[in-house]
Amino acid sequence: MSLSRADWPIAASMLPFSAVAPSGVPVQDAEPEEWARVLDEVADAGFTCVDFTDNWVKVGDLSAERLEDLAEASRRAGLRPASISAIRRSVIDAENGAENLAYSHRTLEAAARLGIEVVSFGLHQALTAEQREQLWFWTVEGHRDDPDDVDAWELAVSRLRELGRHAEELGLLVSLELYEDTYLGSADSSVRLVEEIGLANVGLNPDIGNLIRLHRPVESWEELVAKTVPYANFWHVKNYARDEDRAKEQYFAVPAPMESGLINYRAAIASAIAAGFQGILCTENYGGDGLSVCAANRDYLLRHALPKTADYTLGTSRVRQGSLSMPANAPSRASSY
Repeated sequence: MSLSRADWPIAASMLPFSAVAPSGVPVQDAEPEEWARVLDEVADAGFTCVDFTDNWVKVGDLSAERLEDLAEASRRAGLRPASISAIRRSVIDAENGAENLAYSHRTLEAAARLGIEVVSFGLHQALTAEQREQLWFWTVEGHRDDPDDVDAWELAVSRLRELGRHAEELGLLVSLELYEDTYLGSADSSVRLVEEIGLANVGLNPDIGNLIRLHRPVESWEELVAKTVPYANFWHVKNYARDEDRAKEQYFAVPAPMESGLINYRAAIASAIAAGFQGILCTENYGGDGLSVCAANRDYLLRHALPKTADYTLGTSRVRQGSLSMPANAPSRASSY
């Protein structure tokens, strides 16, 4: 049966939370009580699903015992671990690509142990020193994948296909996150990459917010949606207010709640469903009280963007969709091993 707003899984991103606990200890090494404290905040904001974004905790680097601690903290909070977003660990990084590939494999193994069904990877690399000095890191240029480097492109296809095959063995989906200036930095390049990987369980995370926030000319969000959602199997959803004065070559963007930004997610999600999308939605936001904005974005999705009932015509996706569904407005029990 198709999903509706009653059971569509909406996960909270852990982007708003620091990698350092108030005590000064890295969250990665903190006691489970610190994890529980933060997860209780997520549950208190009304979420029933969580995305273990690895800016907070790198589950791929946790021992089996620590993974059980994280699962137990989630259970106690009434949260279901739904997805993992592994960010800035490009498998084609010139210096760290092999290490990042190994980390990505460990992340898949951890996802399977946690009962998670989808892992999102990207080709974006660590922020540069200049980017870290900015209020908004996307206002200055970071790493660029060379579009003319055939060997690098083929390495991306090969290593991401390797991850896809491992994920298939574990019963998982892989989703590839759109991000500027990488081989996932435009609609056409992203679609080409997925098609060349050629696995049913590898699709796109059409995080078009990553592209429309750039302070330069960008593809229209309508074109990005039209080209990428037929391959979508997971989705980071966030929005930005954007202004342009093309005659003066001036471009400006700042984070905004989903309902008031440039992207019309009511229309975008309708297009995705028409293309067969039934994936987890992960709400994100940068700046301010990010968790509250994520919660407001969840409420917007439930009120306005997701179908009220399941009796709609679902399109045929070009990639496999997930199977996770749950009551969207009631606590749930987290998956166990």
